[in-house]
Amino acid sequence: MLILLPPSEGKADAGTGRRLDLTRLSLPELTPARQEVLTALIALSGDDEAAALGALGLSAGQRGELARNARLDRAATAPAGQVYTGVLYEALDLASLPAPAQRAARRTVLISSGLWGAVRLTDRIPPYRCPIGAKLPGVGALSAYWRRALAPAMAAAAGDGPVLDLRSGAYAATWAPRGEQAGRTVTVRVVHERDTPAGPTRSVVSHFNKATKGRLVRDLLVAGARPRSAAGLVTALRDLKYTVEEQPTPPGRPRQLDVVVTEL
Repeated sequence: MLILLPPSEGKADAGTGRRLDLTRLSLPELTPARQEVLTALIALSGDDEAAALGALGLSAGQRGELARNARLDRAATAPAGQVYTGVLYEALDLASLPAPAQRAARRTVLISSGLWGAVRLTDRIPPYRCPIGAKLPGVGALSAYWRRALAPAMAAAAGDGPVLDLRSGAYAATWAPRGEQAGRTVTVRVVHERDTPAGPTRSVVSHFNKATKGRLVRDLLVAGARPRSAAGLVTALRDLKYTVEEQPTPPGRPRQLDVVVTEL
């Protein structure tokens, strides 16, 4: 099974170990693309401040992010699982996982990134700011750039097992499984059900869906779930007492699940 996660806006303040070495990252076929994006980001962040803030979607109060970006090639690193600190990763709480679940996480999880394309939890990276919506000089729009660069590496990483795709829309657009591989891919939407005087109502949640997805991944890892198909993945979620409803999807497209929760 391959589990695809989005990155988080929240990141650790600084790395704690050796400097960045792109050749040590997983999916080494992405090294040239990572180098191109990294070089462009460093150049942008060290040049015209207003242009860099605009390109990266930052406010004037976040100019410190530019200074950090400008020295990424010599910054200290930490495992990606420690660099990302947002809601999803807090709910996943990697550090407290039992040893077998941690090993499974290292084996199965890939994190999408506007800067790195995709990294594993153990890949050592420096904290950075580079959203997928950015447009870098010489590289262009990152979403389109990674859509071209990622396809072979991601298809190989997915292999012939099921894929649990929990990426947000912008990151999901960088790689869409095709054909038979799409049929083994499951996407998840979190739906909040509430009781009202008029009866139960449902709404799709945005921010809090990250916590649910983090807990979902944690539960799968702790349970030692090793589904061999998309149907097996759905069964594993139901065995973990998640309320799962499958939505109709056309042939050749990933299966879409609604995970219905009553608490956020």
